[in-house]
Amino acid sequence: MREFTTSIEVRFADLDLYGHVNGVAYFTFMETARVKLFSKPFQELTRQGIFLVVARAECNYALPILPGDPLEVSIGVSRMGVSSFELAYRLHDGHGRVYATASTSMVCFDDRNKKSIAIPDQLKQLLDAEEVA
Repeated sequence: MREFTTSIEVRFADLDLYGHVNGVAYFTFMETARVKLFSKPFQELTRQGIFLVVARAECNYALPILPGDPLEVSIGVSRMGVSSFELAYRLHDGHGRVYATASTSMVCFDDRNKKSIAIPDQLKQLLDAEEVA
């Protein structure tokens, strides 16, 4: 999968007392980008009782995001296993300035049987795709 990039709006509520984006908000930005990327597959999988669960998340902060700074989140697949895959994120301004790099380990989970399952074919196709709509 090539990188999927989306713009994210920084809200006043994302700011902390120091006047920059709170570190916790970075994870919300990643979640927002992930939902935009997987919105159609999420809906189809959820109807089948299959969820994508974040098993691990980490973020390496490089620069603060200040009010008015442009923010884009780029996502790519960095590893794919049998029932899990890892997404790599880059939070940046779209012009070479990187605010943070991050990753999440995603597990495919069957809610009906309460266990992890192999990555469904329709999701594998998206993760293997050369381009993401």
